[in-house]
Amino acid sequence: MDDSRAAEVRRLRTVEQLSVREIRARTGLGRNRVQELLRGVPAPERTRRPNAKDALRAEATQLRAQGCTVPDIAVRLGVAKSTAYRWVQGVPWEPEGEAARERRRAHSRAMTDAQWAAHRQARDAARAETVRATSAWVGRLRRRELILVGAALYWAEGAKAKPWRPHDCRVRFVNSDPTLVEVFLHFVEAMGVPRRTLSFRVSIHESADAPEAVRWWAERVGVPAGDFRPVSLKRHRPTTVRHNTGDDYRGCLTVEVPRSRRLYWKIEGIMRGMGAGVEAVGR
Repeated sequence: MDDSRAAEVRRLRTVEQLSVREIRARTGLGRNRVQELLRGVPAPERTRRPNAKDALRAEATQLRAQGCTVPDIAVRLGVAKSTAYRWVQGVPWEPEGEAARERRRAHSRAMTDAQWAAHRQARDAARAETVRATSAWVGRLRRRELILVGAALYWAEGAKAKPWRPHDCRVRFVNSDPTLVEVFLHFVEAMGVPRRTLSFRVSIHESADAPEAVRWWAERVGVPAGDFRPVSLKRHRPTTVRHNTGDDYRGCLTVEVPRSRRLYWKIEGIMRGMGAGVEAVGR
């Protein structure tokens, strides 16, 4: 009797594709008994409830096949790493190539740009307006202001005597910023040193266009390129990560004032006076 009942339950399941509730109604058996008799028999497709994560699971499988790692899949789908691993543990995997990684990086950059474009535009506009307004506020420097600014600029960026070389008082300024170089040149002229008496030299990496850099600097400072001293080439090390490359890289300009010991002493005195003046204001 039990064998025939079990056979009937299995027939109802496999042939008529009935659910457990429908089999119970036909046979009068309880839920536990019906489930026991159906052990190992798969449920009909129509009785299965849709899984809300089936789409995510399918996408995880696809990403894995494309070479994505489990942590990447978890981040992209917004699930736990353990869940992502469980979904893809049976999928053959080979690490993605450089081309695929570059595509993902490009996609990430595009998404970031789309998200922050408006913010960046507002930021850039605010910066431009602030720079314009403060530049207009500065106006034209008087001679005293130029001398104070120039002395401070040199004391921050220029060569200075050292305790082990206390009498090396040559005025030598090195910088890559053309604005700072121009301010320093005006300062020197305000101190009574003609620009034509100065010595200029470009320092640049050997991988750059040194002649073009000399021409560019010569135009900026208003001195013939032929009056520049020979270029000082820096050795190029391919293993070093440098960002000062490209067409707008023009190295540094060294400006040296000949017979400049007394000028150096004056700069030293100006800085001592500025320090004392600040302390007086503070008190």
